[in-house]
Amino acid sequence: MAMQRFATRRALPARDLLRWCRSFSQPAHRESVAENFDAPTLKLPPFDYSPPPYTGPSAAEILQKRKQYLSPSMFYFYDKPINIVDGKMQYLFDENGRRYLDAFGGIATVCCGHCHPEVVSAIVNQSNRIQHSTILYLNSAIADLAEALAAKLPGDLKVVFFTNSGTEANELAMMIARLYTGCHDIISLRNAYHGNAAGTMGATAMCNWKFNVIQSGVHHALNPDPYRGVFGSDGEKYAKDVHDLITFGTPGRVAGFISEAIQGVGGIIELAPGYLPAVYSTVKKAGGLCIADEVQVGFARTGSHFWGFESHGVVPDIVTMAKGIGNGIPLGAVVTTPEIAEVLTRRSYFNTFGGNPVSTAAGLAVLNVIEKEKLQENAHVVGSYLKERLTALKDKYELIGDVRGRGLMLGVELVTDREQKTPAKVETLRVMDQMKDLGVLVGKGGFYGNVFRITPPLCFTKEDADFLVDAMDYTMSKM
Repeated sequence: MAMQRFATRRALPARDLLRWCRSFSQPAHRESVAENFDAPTLKLPPFDYSPPPYTGPSAAEILQKRKQYLSPSMFYFYDKPINIVDGKMQYLFDENGRRYLDAFGGIATVCCGHCHPEVVSAIVNQSNRIQHSTILYLNSAIADLAEALAAKLPGDLKVVFFTNSGTEANELAMMIARLYTGCHDIISLRNAYHGNAAGTMGATAMCNWKFNVIQSGVHHALNPDPYRGVFGSDGEKYAKDVHDLITFGTPGRVAGFISEAIQGVGGIIELAPGYLPAVYSTVKKAGGLCIADEVQVGFARTGSHFWGFESHGVVPDIVTMAKGIGNGIPLGAVVTTPEIAEVLTRRSYFNTFGGNPVSTAAGLAVLNVIEKEKLQENAHVVGSYLKERLTALKDKYELIGDVRGRGLMLGVELVTDREQKTPAKVETLRVMDQMKDLGVLVGKGGFYGNVFRITPPLCFTKEDADFLVDAMDYTMSKM
């Protein structure tokens, strides 16, 4: 019944028609919308960059090679996948030179902007000297980045171990917790995603990301989801479930608790207020360590804080990070205290590429750019503005069930019935595909695949925010 309201096309307000008349910075034919999609003259904000002509293989040729030579598990977005060949700051370009607004940021990875000149310069300069040796020799890049990261973290979180990815970082963090405490049991949250290796797949709690392999010693607590959760926004009620899990599902002692402050893959779920302080207290009483997974939410993305856990007023024992730390370069890290870090000396633990000179040089450049260009402040200002505009869109279309998140980590959940919160899976794909035709790339996530994940580079502007919302507005008006 609710969906009948979307059958009628809406009249476009005059202010929206004016906004859709913004001019292109590229020739109009290069950024026109796809054929067969009746759209207004919705135009990207001006941008002073044109990519060089592309002379490589076409999208069709690449797709054929993918099907022939790459794993069939590798999926792609859109009915007609696009061939991205260039990137500059918050924009991407396809093989035909068409410009797109990147509102996904390579899955919350590109924080400074695509091909940021200072990050590129750091990578090139380091590559011209030495690309790789080993941490068995000395190199300033790894030490400088470790020092800079330690300066951004509270308390005694001063010891860094570099990895290549978020999965590796979370695997190592879970192993450290088990070694330090002498316990095996770890508590994670339902709807969580922490990686796809043996240990992290156990901590991940969505069946579509879990294979039928041994995943022992992980208990999944009720997810403190203010939108779909059984206790709404009452964080302390959800926290009692962790206490009960420890009491009835473990020997009474645990290795640790791992969570994101905002679940990324799970659909941009911001944990209910009061939850983390209560759970951290419970876990510590049971002898466990608290692990903050900052792989997606960290590095100024929330705007209000540099790290997601800071917004909850807690200090973890271990922090894991990746994605934004390298602006697209494969890099991850685990940061903990000197006392806890000591457990890795019991045996030899080594990572060939963890702390690679090129990767760590890029990581240090990323931290410098975030500081120099005040990207945390921009994430807060632009993110707040974007959330306001998306919330206004929610008031206009009942297809939008919830708008959530903070800074430039925002989620828009689509439902066919607001009361039942029925996931609008088909509608999500349709809106996403047509927004691409209009020049906006967004991600999607959540267990049901009905949540738009908006995690753009932190150099996103208010004009970009307007363009994104206008594109979503127009697309939904045609539903």
